[in-house]
Amino acid sequence: MSSMSATPKKNLMLFSGRAHPELAEQVAKHLDVTITPQSAYSFANGEIFVRFEESVRGCDAFVLQSHSAPINDQIMEHLIMVDALKRASAKRITVVMPFWGYARQDKKHRGREPISARLIADMFKTAGADRIMTVDLHTAQIQGFFDGPVDHLFALPVLAQHIKRTYADHDLAVVSPDSGRVRLAERWAETLGGTPLAFIHKTRDPRKPNEAVANRVVGEVEGRLCVVIDDMIDTGGTVAKTVEVLLKDGASDVIVAATHGVLSGPAVDRLSSSGAREVIFTDTLPIPDEKRFPGMTVLPIAPLVARAIHEVFDDGSVTSLFDGNA
Repeated sequence: MSSMSATPKKNLMLFSGRAHPELAEQVAKHLDVTITPQSAYSFANGEIFVRFEESVRGCDAFVLQSHSAPINDQIMEHLIMVDALKRASAKRITVVMPFWGYARQDKKHRGREPISARLIADMFKTAGADRIMTVDLHTAQIQGFFDGPVDHLFALPVLAQHIKRTYADHDLAVVSPDSGRVRLAERWAETLGGTPLAFIHKTRDPRKPNEAVANRVVGEVEGRLCVVIDDMIDTGGTVAKTVEVLLKDGASDVIVAATHGVLSGPAVDRLSSSGAREVIFTDTLPIPDEKRFPGMTVLPIAPLVARAIHEVFDDGSVTSLFDGNA
């Protein structure tokens, strides 16, 4: 009886949707690979078609797509890419979604509501995803929605390094936009060298999306440069009100640092006129020139994503990228 033996060969292939090609190119550059060529287009009725131009059989596939507006189209394209890879016999499929679409719908506030963040996880599992990689989830427990490994990356080191470098000679205070992010604020304070903490007491009506009322500051901010931290900024209303309350409470100045710049509707006008000294984002989502203003800084997330992809491909430790604190 004869047999055949072969040495398994690992082959990393990077795939990109059409939502944020600039990010994919930067990730590819850091990994020293090329993005796998593909044909992708939309039919007249909005249906999406994707076909890869090279064999993907047996590869370790990393499929990158930012869930930006129009978010439903981007998610659907992402799912179709995963399905195509599964049917073409990719060995392992890692979905790289720097921004997890529908992450704010992670629980039921009232009866008869969906948990759409779970639905997104279920759809990617059904499509064929083995693993998900994402940056700064709206709530960490979303990781449990996916039946498989989830690599939860943190943009804190990227944002904090910029702040430490730019404002080293200032007395800082870290401000959480609400009580729910105090633990994250504690990590920020530790990273920035043990700065004081504060949070904004605010109220929100679940029946009115994108609306919150910043009531008062809890903590000492007088005379300090306040760093307001958040995972995302959508319409900018909450952040603008937070900046106003902090300045009224005696803060010397305010910086806003958020991972995801969703920037819908009036967000740019609100942020640019809010009185904040600087508004900092990463480029997990595309921020076109028309949505930028002089006080905005956009930091690259590609080096972090590329390092995480390399660790996953090489069976290394993603946690090590965050000093074991992931």
